[in-house]
Amino acid sequence: MKQRMGLVAVVLTFNEEGHIHECLDCLGFADQVLVLDSFSTDGTPDYARDAGARVAQRRFRDYADQRNYALELLRDETDHVLFVDADERVRPELATEIQAALSARPGGTAWRIPRHNIIFGRLTLHAGWFPDYQTRLLKTGCARYDPQRPVHELVQLEEDPGTLEQPLLHYNYDSLRQFMRKQRDYSERLAGMRHVQGQQASLRDLFLLPLHHFRWRYVTLRGYREGWHGLRLCLLMAWYELQTIRRLRGLACQGVEGTSRP
Repeated sequence: MKQRMGLVAVVLTFNEEGHIHECLDCLGFADQVLVLDSFSTDGTPDYARDAGARVAQRRFRDYADQRNYALELLRDETDHVLFVDADERVRPELATEIQAALSARPGGTAWRIPRHNIIFGRLTLHAGWFPDYQTRLLKTGCARYDPQRPVHELVQLEEDPGTLEQPLLHYNYDSLRQFMRKQRDYSERLAGMRHVQGQQASLRDLFLLPLHHFRWRYVTLRGYREGWHGLRLCLLMAWYELQTIRRLRGLACQGVEGTSRP
């Protein structure tokens, strides 16, 4: 009978050749590393295999769906799963804390982990980027990602998660170009999710909600403490809030047009 593992680290990848080396190097404390790849066209899968990781490939639908697939795949093989993105790093202090948490509460359902976000080469601790808790350490069979939240995933749990203190290190955005590309993708997915949920946006929302979003990040979440860096981030996030609302209104219009056709 195959021995059940205590912890498997899962890394979702697509063309992560620039990150996968360092990511896998920091996961040696896990009993196994599973790289769930979305058919990368670079050397990501080959390097992962060479590094000793188990590699599975599956077409990407959305983040919640991919993570749920990994949880189901590993359900009969391991007690706990740690999800780590390719652009994240588990430092030794966090690895030690994870091992201690699992030893102290082997039946624990979930733990959330804070993140240090490196944006444009700078650690960003305001404007909503810290503590940025991520519920990533999960007990298989007791956790599932909400399929109605394909982006900014939400974990469905049977009990409240514990909270770890040591942060994940997240190399979030290297450049403005990467930031805009990712936010455009998030905006499209978020608008689609809101549309499916029946949410609507008025013309008034198109103007007021981005302003409220800027104020929330810049004033309430103290983005101003990041100086010019914080101002730029808050303006960019307000811009993509505008784009999300614009796309949501566009989807609503398409729906109305669709129902009027014979």
